[in-house]
Amino acid sequence: MPRLVFEKTGDSIWISHLDLMRVFQRAFRRAGLLLKHSQGFNPRAIVSIALPLSVGVESSCELLDFELEQPEPVTPERLNAVLPQGIRVLDVLENGRKLKELTHLRARVTLTYDHGVPEHAAECIRTLFRRESLVLEKRSKKGVSQVDILPMIAKLEVLQADDDTIVLDAAVCAQNPSLNPQQLAAAVECYLPELTPDTVTIRREEVLDTEGRIFR
Repeated sequence: MPRLVFEKTGDSIWISHLDLMRVFQRAFRRAGLLLKHSQGFNPRAIVSIALPLSVGVESSCELLDFELEQPEPVTPERLNAVLPQGIRVLDVLENGRKLKELTHLRARVTLTYDHGVPEHAAECIRTLFRRESLVLEKRSKKGVSQVDILPMIAKLEVLQADDDTIVLDAAVCAQNPSLNPQQLAAAVECYLPELTPDTVTIRREEVLDTEGRIFR
């Protein structure tokens, strides 16, 4: 199935997943590209986005699969001309890999301190993620459960970027099970409350397979 690689930045990070799906369906239509629809009483456009992105999170590696009624050239330029600012198609693939092969994502979690990074904060956070377990509450439709997030972190680097920010550069499980990068900041707030940042920003940098290769 054809696949788009796109980014979501700027004010567009506040567009919800369902609204983003509608944005793309309208964009295909405005670009003169007719999406194929499912059969039945309630036909739906055959378009789907892998790993729905949380509202407020930036990304440069989103994947959207689609199917057209008739084979037709699809280019980034054709879609970008009708997409809103902040949503930009980076590449179009004729056939994407099976989504079950997508296992990890690399994310950048930035912790910002309005009055400067507390002394020794970076080393304290490094020590936190070296523990044998790191249990947090996880809320789902089934209720609240206790989950150890450490087994779902494949790699984590803690960097003090400047006087005001600490960056957590992490590779985490993307599915079965999955770890929301927001949980990395939540762990700091839970176990090191004195290091709770004033602002947390998150950006998905890349999606990866089991070998750590870029997934497309």
